[in-house]
Amino acid sequence: MPTSSASTTDAAKPAASGGVQSLERAFDLLERMADAGGEVGLSELSASSGLPLPTIHRLMRTLVACGYVRQQPNRRYALGPRLIRLGESASRLLGTWARPYLARLVEETGETANMALLDGDEIVYVAQVPSKHSMRMFTEVGRRVLPHSTGVGKALLAYTPADEVRALLARTGMPAATEKTITTPDGFLDALAAVRETGYAVDDNEQEIGVRCLAVSVPDSPTAAAISISGPAGRVTEAATEKIVPILQQVAEELSAALANTAGNSGA
Repeated sequence: MPTSSASTTDAAKPAASGGVQSLERAFDLLERMADAGGEVGLSELSASSGLPLPTIHRLMRTLVACGYVRQQPNRRYALGPRLIRLGESASRLLGTWARPYLARLVEETGETANMALLDGDEIVYVAQVPSKHSMRMFTEVGRRVLPHSTGVGKALLAYTPADEVRALLARTGMPAATEKTITTPDGFLDALAAVRETGYAVDDNEQEIGVRCLAVSVPDSPTAAAISISGPAGRVTEAATEKIVPILQQVAEELSAALANTAGNSGA
């Protein structure tokens, strides 16, 4: 009689990392689907992953049965609705993990600190630590805004291909929140070029008159994220910007390292 080890299947094979190979492959396929816009065919997944079609078909069949993937009428596969709950919970946790770093920003800059994500075509704020000043900025956690009028929006879109940025702006429109809001695609693309050149984004009275925000992206975040400080224009001056931006960039690097360490230790 063959032993159980002799009949080990792909589902139980250990991966090189010490985990379960089929789980690693399934999550890799989900991430490839997300990178492709959420819907792909088996042949596309096979070409990008290097896995044989039978293996991909078996994994996708399991993901469909669990609700994490659904098969479309055209027989292509799309990310499933059960992922939404996981994503929402993870977003809340991301904000929780970020709070100590935002608190440090408040201590070192004196201004309100925020964390935001790009969710579809909108910016959503997932965490905030308020300034201790009596005059301070407040953005409700969970609030959604359009990217073109915010510093975090610019930071998050700075390295997105221009045609994708134009498509996003065409979908959302570019309504003016103030007289200083950028309202043309070319103007916004110029602002993104400035972010790439300087390493930080600015909202200069563009979302709300009297308020300036400085923002940077969190490098290598598991999902695109940015942190920012916001305060009265009279305090967040050009001179203050020179002092605040290096602090923002350092905290973003440390938050990135902390998130990577959390991910690395999650399977311990």
